[in-house]
Amino acid sequence: MKHIIILGDGMADHKVERLNGKTLLQYADKPYMDMLARRGKTGRLVTIPDGFHPGSEVANTAILGYDLNKVYEGRGPLEAASIGYEMQPDDMAIRCNIITLADGRIKNHHGGHLKTEEGDMLIKYLDEKLGNENVKFITGIQYRHLLVIRGGNKHIECAPPHDHPNEEWQPLLVKPEEGWENKKDGERMTGKETADLINDLILKSQELLKNHPFNIEREKNGHDTANSIWPWSGGYRPDMQTLEDKYPQIKSGSVISAVDLIRGIGHYAGLNVIKVEGATGLADTNYEGKAAAAIEALKKEDFVFLHLEASDEAGHDGDLDLKLRTIEYLDHRIVEPIYNEVKTWKDEPVCIAVLPDHPTPVEIRTHVKEPVPFLIWYPGIEADDVQLYDEASCVSGSYGMLHLNEFIDTLMNIK
Repeated sequence: MKHIIILGDGMADHKVERLNGKTLLQYADKPYMDMLARRGKTGRLVTIPDGFHPGSEVANTAILGYDLNKVYEGRGPLEAASIGYEMQPDDMAIRCNIITLADGRIKNHHGGHLKTEEGDMLIKYLDEKLGNENVKFITGIQYRHLLVIRGGNKHIECAPPHDHPNEEWQPLLVKPEEGWENKKDGERMTGKETADLINDLILKSQELLKNHPFNIEREKNGHDTANSIWPWSGGYRPDMQTLEDKYPQIKSGSVISAVDLIRGIGHYAGLNVIKVEGATGLADTNYEGKAAAAIEALKKEDFVFLHLEASDEAGHDGDLDLKLRTIEYLDHRIVEPIYNEVKTWKDEPVCIAVLPDHPTPVEIRTHVKEPVPFLIWYPGIEADDVQLYDEASCVSGSYGMLHLNEFIDTLMNIK
């Protein structure tokens, strides 16, 4: 049995009055997910361990079966792996968003949905002006970039910008963790020294970006300006066992995503990273290209982790109509073609699992720590009584409530 996980990032949601009290999964037109739920089995999954924030890097790592208490090092090191930066022993890598500030508040976490070439131009400019032998800015994708601090201390408190829309930014500046104000981590700098350095870079970036011709032109045209960096989720190089070592059923596998942190998780998990032309992480992503890449990978490999970011981005923007469309796109342009292809594979049957990593409710615009619904289908599975795929229906699923690694353990036991 081969396995594919189709993950709609942030796809789960809450009941919305504008949708007659339904969740988006209940309201959306998604005949293929509903059909797989009806013909397969469902349940719910706790994706966030106690003591961790409900971030995508946490949830996706847990879904793949890893103990976050042993391997978690934040987003920065994962994205470093994805973009090909080999971390040195004394490096701290930290995710570096380019965001939009307005009227003293965080207007958005994406700088007005920067294109990668625009983000690359701004990051290279900042590296030229602010980089040195101990500080390096590295291009990632769109608004998601990397800041590497030699000798940096990971014991700092950083506010993920997508968790604080419309909040005042100054109270959210970086702080040392309690007890690490004047404490070093080995030969690294103290927590306070690291926090002070990052905050200084944030303030200097605002002056530089404000006067950059790119932002002057955007402001003139009435568009959001990409006017500040916002570093968060830093760490050292993680030590992760490969999925092949964890699960003998996986002799080879691939990860498909437009998002650096997911590619980074896949890299450390020993998966091949497949980059699809036109994959953006937004609703305009190349759905057909991703589906085709997943099918081709399944012909040669045992396991595929297919990640779609669009629903999460729409949730963070509070865009109800767009998030509904992203759910429907995932159903019609991902699940439908993959199912219609693999259902014919008699000699190499494929197990399909569909789930989000966490909810990103459109009316809250941030991640919440709640169980997510999942479905599992494969040829010959004995279906349970659930007829639809959504947050409420899957409560009655025969898998019940699974926790963390129990999901992929269950999946890998389907042979």
